[in-house]
Amino acid sequence: MAPLTRRDGGSRRVSVDQTLRCRECGMDFIWTAGEQEFFASRGLVNAPSRCPSCRAARKASGMNGGGGGGGGGYGGGPRGDRAPREMHEVTCASCGGVARVPFIPRGDRPVYCSECFRAGVR
Repeated sequence: MAPLTRRDGGSRRVSVDQTLRCRECGMDFIWTAGEQEFFASRGLVNAPSRCPSCRAARKASGMNGGGGGGGGGYGGGPRGDRAPREMHEVTCASCGGVARVPFIPRGDRPVYCSECFRAGVR
């Protein structure tokens, strides 16, 4: 594709439909000029290596190599699939009672029991 020169001195690429071969199934597919412009508008520089069907199947199987979407949160799964959280006993900085916390206190900040923390004693 050769760039066309515009009147303002800039240039833009003119896209034409291209026939590509899918690396997954080996079938030929058309990468349309519109799709090419969409890719370019998103800053994508490489042509797709899979046909639309194989891309959709790969996306549905969750094998898209990371990056985009879904899952959310900190782990994406329920707590039941992890080991129980290790708790550490420390002395509450406010009431002196026992506080059980899910982290190892560093010692440079006060740690409160659940009751004092909920009451806003800080």
